[in-house]
Amino acid sequence: MPLVTTGELVTRAAAAHSAVAAFNIITLEHVEAVIAGAESVRSPVVLQVSENAVKFRYGRLLPLARAAVTAAERAAVPVALHLDHVQSDSLLRQAAEAGFSSVMYDASRLPYAENLAATKAAADWAHAQGLWIEAELGEVAGKDGKQPLEAHAPGARTDPAEARAFVADSCVDALAVAIGSVHAMTTRTATLDHDLLKRLTATLDVPLVLHGSSGVPDDELTTAIAGGIAKVNIGTALNQAMTGAIREFLAAHPEAVDSRKYLSVGREAMVRTVADILRTVAVPAATTP
Repeated sequence: MPLVTTGELVTRAAAAHSAVAAFNIITLEHVEAVIAGAESVRSPVVLQVSENAVKFRYGRLLPLARAAVTAAERAAVPVALHLDHVQSDSLLRQAAEAGFSSVMYDASRLPYAENLAATKAAADWAHAQGLWIEAELGEVAGKDGKQPLEAHAPGARTDPAEARAFVADSCVDALAVAIGSVHAMTTRTATLDHDLLKRLTATLDVPLVLHGSSGVPDDELTTAIAGGIAKVNIGTALNQAMTGAIREFLAAHPEAVDSRKYLSVGREAMVRTVADILRTVAVPAATTP
């Protein structure tokens, strides 16, 4: 079916007090696995390409983006394409032409005033291109090897009053909030600050996004969704599933040299992971446009 937009999926999920799951893709196997997993549970899904994934692909966005678009157009469920954690203005400006309906512009590393100025400029450009834009305030640590801040250190959590001003002044369409999740966690042990989420939900009138969701247990995730999270980002969980399955296969078959043999095993492990996550977080495809 035709590509849908991230904005419509997130808006629909927020209205249903549910969430849309967004999975970071790196290889064609990731693309196929996310779509197959979504089809198996009849759920809409977002394919995300991060700036780091683009760097991995020799700095070229189009090869992976074109593959994702082609696969999405042949999917039996609604699929959107999102450009994630963009810090480069040059990459941002490739989004619309490459088939993305949305972008997460990440200036959260900067002091507040600089983050706001950069994000506002990105939002103005994105909206002129018809793109939905997400930003981040606070620090969801673990990206690029960054260590998490102390739980109550300045900047470690998103401040509701600051977030209200940031959203109003930047004109972004969604906000990624720091409530206790951490990027790149390989154990599901994160504890979220649900009281803070409640205050953020009451304060803001845009959908809220949870990054670092691979490290969040199911019960914490479902409570966060009930509390106002409308988009859930997952990356590490897929890589864990793929890498673990490939390691196991190669240990059992040390003579294997045909990459299709172990990549297919890794892909199927990701399909199962996607389906399991979507059963927890997503709106059934039947309720989407």
